[in-house]
Amino acid sequence: MPDVIDDVVRRLYEEPPDGFVATRAAAVEQARAAGDRETAKRLGALKKPTVAAWVVNLLARRRPDLIAELVELSGALRAAQRELQGDQLRELSQQRRAFVSALVTAARKLAVAAGAGAAKLPLGEVEATLTAALADPEVAGQVRTGRLIRAAAYAGFGEVPRPRLRLITGGDDDDSEISVLPGPADEGWDEEGSGPAQGGVAQGGAAQGGVGQGGAGRGKGAGEASREDAAREARERADRERRRREAERRRRELERELSAAEAGERRADDQLKRAESAERDAEGLVDDLEAELAELERRRTEAVAEVGRRKLARRTAEREAAAARRRVGDVQAALDEVD
Repeated sequence: MPDVIDDVVRRLYEEPPDGFVATRAAAVEQARAAGDRETAKRLGALKKPTVAAWVVNLLARRRPDLIAELVELSGALRAAQRELQGDQLRELSQQRRAFVSALVTAARKLAVAAGAGAAKLPLGEVEATLTAALADPEVAGQVRTGRLIRAAAYAGFGEVPRPRLRLITGGDDDDSEISVLPGPADEGWDEEGSGPAQGGVAQGGAAQGGVGQGGAGRGKGAGEASREDAAREARERADRERRRREAERRRRELERELSAAEAGERRADDQLKRAESAERDAEGLVDDLEAELAELERRRTEAVAEVGRRKLARRTAEREAAAARRRVGDVQAALDEVD
């Protein structure tokens, strides 16, 4: 029954979640009545989505073109991160925020058109799920199925750290190498981090501020110039080491902040799960009470109808009793006349 299953899945994940259980139960019962136990088992295994997941599913099923654009933008973002294209990455990140906002607006309109109350829609969870789909291909694939069970989340986007590069200094006879972390703030590197900037460390035999051709360096011996070069390189190494320690300190701080944020996220997720469970329990209680109320209303209607029938029977009996009394009187009068 692939067509039947597809139709049921479509209805289950497009209709608001409050009718999910009843629709699924009816489909399972129909499959069992037809003797298709396998289909009944597969349908019974379908899980009810949260409201946020339902909104995303609705968007994926009603507007697959928008989800396709989301997947395409996701690939472009990851490619920009891998290729260290800072300008392109910033531009794509701006497009991501604008596009996710547009997707959330489209999803809200679809949900309201499907009968959901706009004030009760968890649009924050919808936005978090779409953002996660941009960051994680696996989440994007789940979104495209239109069968999400719950919302997803992602911590955020960031540029991939730049690799460590090596700068060769000195002349042909000097093979020393200095490890550097390239970046716009590093001395001797241009803004793209791709090579020495003008005024940086020079390659070849001429050092910065050193002896030029001719007599500019007269009065200084070779030993003194060498000591100055060595002192300058030592200062540069110390400066780079200082920046490296500062970057390492900042990295540790960010890691601690990330750990705290992740712990907060886990606590929030646990709280959300408990809240969702409590909500489902409350909805179940409301459903039970509504069912009891409907049963009581049915019984009341039957009782009112029975009272009406009893009143009609009483009136009929009263008329018959009155007629019988008149008949007795008539017969008694006739008997008196005979006597």
